[in-house]
Amino acid sequence: MPKKLNKCEVPPTYAEKKKEKEFDTLIFIDTNIFLDFYRIRNNVSIKYLNEISQHEDLIIISNQIEMEFKKNRQSAIRESIFETTKKPVIGLSYPAIVSDHESLEKIKNSKKDIETEQSKIKETIEQILKKPSKYDRVYILLEKIFKTPRKINLTRSDEKMFEIRDLASKRFTLGYPPRKKDDNSIGDAINWEWIIDCAIREDKNIIIVTRDGDYGTIDKDDCYLNDWLLEEFKDRVGNTKNIRLTDKLSEAFKWVQIPVTPDMIEEEQKVININNAWDYMTTRRMQEDISNIRTLIDRSSWDSILMDRISNIHLPSWTERLNMEKPELNQHILNPLYAPLEYLYKKPVANSDSRNE
Repeated sequence: MPKKLNKCEVPPTYAEKKKEKEFDTLIFIDTNIFLDFYRIRNNVSIKYLNEISQHEDLIIISNQIEMEFKKNRQSAIRESIFETTKKPVIGLSYPAIVSDHESLEKIKNSKKDIETEQSKIKETIEQILKKPSKYDRVYILLEKIFKTPRKINLTRSDEKMFEIRDLASKRFTLGYPPRKKDDNSIGDAINWEWIIDCAIREDKNIIIVTRDGDYGTIDKDDCYLNDWLLEEFKDRVGNTKNIRLTDKLSEAFKWVQIPVTPDMIEEEQKVININNAWDYMTTRRMQEDISNIRTLIDRSSWDSILMDRISNIHLPSWTERLNMEKPELNQHILNPLYAPLEYLYKKPVANSDSRNE
């Protein structure tokens, strides 16, 4: 049993807890957290990864996490460097009366310098994308963590993998969380079954770090584990063990006395704010686009369209119906509506030249 502290005593550090064998919590880090390391600036991501590497005996890892990271790594990099690789806008025209001004020559030279440096950055990015094991520092550090044999690292060659997959397949078939709506992958189920297995074998508490809603509700000020997952954890692991959900890796580190610097907290919060703002704008735009459609057609036509959509009629088919019922909705009005509606109903948009109805 961990010893109780007096009010004046300082909590022991992770190293001290490890030495005294008092540490009682494991951390599961979801793939989206690892991918966000490409969106964190100022080498803060490397600080996080160094701490993970130094405390890897606390970090629950699975082959599923490794696969998801490598599957989405390139997309995450391209998202993070889009602004960096844009060409500088310095092509402004100036009156002939100042054409020989020395400042114009400086502007031209500055543009050339910027383009030269951007070209170097582009080359570096290409190297990172093509040869991550040599040039991508995030990939290199994570690869070491993925490949280090540990009792809480579920590798593809581990015999335990087959047992975990079977359990995950059963819970997926029954519709148990964690899973996304319309999800056709058992990935989240594999991770959950592995978390439970580690908690039981190691007799530990669990912290789950994620930024999506698979495991529960994530609000601005707090996170709440899914009711069923909490009940299941208590039933399978025991009432004496606890499980917590957070969207901040820095917060999880604090709970287990792993060092966290102010810049680590600040940069992580920036990424969370950006993600939240993007989700809000996407949802708001979708709602506005749907509302715009509803104002252009009568209620009966709208209900009929929804019923056709439920019956798996492809999107171009019912946009043609809109054209027939409301000819004034020509193509240049309908085109901007394809994407938000498609996002809402999760159906593939067929090309206009491949319509089959």
